[in-house]
Amino acid sequence: MSGSLGVVAPDGVPEVRPGDDLVALVVAAFPQIADGDVVVVTSKVVSKAEGRLVPGSDRAAVLPAETERVVARRGPTTIVRTRTGLTMAAAGIDNSNVEAGTLALLPLDPDASARALRRALAERTGRNVGVVVTDTAGRAWRTGQTDIAIGAAGLVVIDDHAGRTDAYGNPLAVTAPAVADELASAAELVLGKLTARPFALVRGRGDLVLPRGLDGTGAKALVRPEGEDLFGYGAREAVVRALAGRPEDRAPFGAPAALEEVAAAVELVTGTSPRRHDGALVCTDDPRLPALAMAHGWVVDVLVGSVTHSAPAETTIRPATP
Repeated sequence: MSGSLGVVAPDGVPEVRPGDDLVALVVAAFPQIADGDVVVVTSKVVSKAEGRLVPGSDRAAVLPAETERVVARRGPTTIVRTRTGLTMAAAGIDNSNVEAGTLALLPLDPDASARALRRALAERTGRNVGVVVTDTAGRAWRTGQTDIAIGAAGLVVIDDHAGRTDAYGNPLAVTAPAVADELASAAELVLGKLTARPFALVRGRGDLVLPRGLDGTGAKALVRPEGEDLFGYGAREAVVRALAGRPEDRAPFGAPAALEEVAAAVELVTGTSPRRHDGALVCTDDPRLPALAMAHGWVVDVLVGSVTHSAPAETTIRPATP
């Protein structure tokens, strides 16, 4: 047995406009759709059909309404976390493949859009298929972009290998392919960016398609929760947020770091060794301590000086509490 994967994207799909029936277009594009197939749909046509278009050409003007928080800024580029948890340049707002003077916003709930498509396809074709809604995203350490799954239904989106062993008997602990993203990227190879091909059909991974009536976790399962992302802020933004020290900026820095880790950081930055006291650190007073504490999920103790009154002045820092 050998593995194989087939991906096809037909030409000639008509322009999609608000209110159009995407399911009818998909059915017409894939008359031989079969159980176990995965239908891949670009977010752009989902946004068009759902009326997620706004007049204008200035993305910065509509960006705040689509932003949960700013992750990083660099010149004209702003990377944000959207309401759905996606981290993307300009919140995925795009002016390509739309009429001039128009901006396309991402679907309000891409997983819900995928579920609606899966359900309607089952009703009209009698077939049990998975659905992936895709969008293009950059990668923090790689040049260029690739398509990812921002919505999914009826599909295993992450293939967790934890508890399995490889061919050499080695236990697998962290291997978890994001198969929904891999399907999105495979489909993008035939969809392209400059063609009228908004739909693709992937055949050969029916093992990832869930039984009828089960939609699965959706693509939201691929989004890291706040605080679990080791790079919740860009390099510059992290410095600014740590120095500003606003409580609402704390979550992306993650859970409080271990005492020994913070002690080592204090010694590295200030050149002095803190004392351990009841789960806290008593440090020689230094104006950099609040930012250092913030970056590690710690806080300056509100009872500064309560542990000791010796000279020189001292500051107590402790892990932040939820």
